[in-house]
Amino acid sequence: MSKRRILAAMSGGVDSSVAALLLQREGWEVIGVSMDLYDYSKVTRDREGTCCSLDDLYDARRVCDTLGIPYYVLNLRDEFRREVVDPFIRQYVAGRTPNPCILCNEHLKFRALLRKADELGAEGVATGHYAVIGREEDGRCRLFASPDASKDQSYFLFSLDSDRLRRIRFPVGEMRKNEVRRIALGAGLPVYEKKESQDICFVTDDSYTRFLESKGIREDRGRFVDREGNFLGNHKGVLHYTVGQRKGLGIASKEPLYVVAIDAERNEIVLGTESDIFSGEATIAIPSFVAGNPPGEKFRAAAKVRYRHPGAPCTVRVAGERLQVRFDAPQRSVTPGQALVLYDGNEVLGGGWIECANASRS
Repeated sequence: MSKRRILAAMSGGVDSSVAALLLQREGWEVIGVSMDLYDYSKVTRDREGTCCSLDDLYDARRVCDTLGIPYYVLNLRDEFRREVVDPFIRQYVAGRTPNPCILCNEHLKFRALLRKADELGAEGVATGHYAVIGREEDGRCRLFASPDASKDQSYFLFSLDSDRLRRIRFPVGEMRKNEVRRIALGAGLPVYEKKESQDICFVTDDSYTRFLESKGIREDRGRFVDREGNFLGNHKGVLHYTVGQRKGLGIASKEPLYVVAIDAERNEIVLGTESDIFSGEATIAIPSFVAGNPPGEKFRAAAKVRYRHPGAPCTVRVAGERLQVRFDAPQRSVTPGQALVLYDGNEVLGGGWIECANASRS
């Protein structure tokens, strides 16, 4: 009887490496695949702490050689530029704060790689994500947070629906990081001590502004204004600011000022006090749900407004092609462009993109 075949997305890190190892131990025919997403040939600084570099591809190949499994590199640079980098640039120019890692998961890891799995006769794709897939007897799949809250990555996966989850495996999803490293060490994998990737892979010198300037984005100095539109001073360009920011404003005030809103069209940065950066409601665009549909026209959930947010109790109302989310208590720095992800306990219901937030005054 032939083995079941699966693609293991190899980032060159310890998590994806152990994921491939565990699948092999379960009896799968594992094919290691890495994505070549960006041209790093002109990058001179140390790329440690990022993902998808040339060194990462080399590490992935070494792991596959250790496991004795085939290894391929897929050139997905055009798709990455179209689906991830270009939207990132457009969002920043529009005064929003994007999250490109979510788009990379949706369009590259779990769309392009699933297409490649079909070409190679594989059942699906496995990654080293820390999240848990629940498989029901009727074939439906549900998505849950990892038991290790400090490593949980379910926030980045909210756009995966049940049909795609059926073809995905997260072999390390229920493990602790120290356990993953212990398995890697025991198996002689050369990446067992490798640091985790944290930075955005295509921002190669730690500066969003320089990256955008390298893409031909130029911006003019504009106005800082208060919530009533009164002039407070000049800013150096909207790309330098994000909602909730306090440092680097250069505006003298009796009390600390924060970025409350960014109006890219008018080239204005709205400043306010700390109480002004709290929002009681948010409008969510392009919503999606793991089950395919929301649990109701109006329902209760916990909303994470950014990756490390603990989650806030809220009421969600479906409003046409958008969601209206009302928080039980106002939340700090609900930032347009970021994802808002809805949970029921530790289960991911779905989410969408923050279009706007209504500030709350205490």
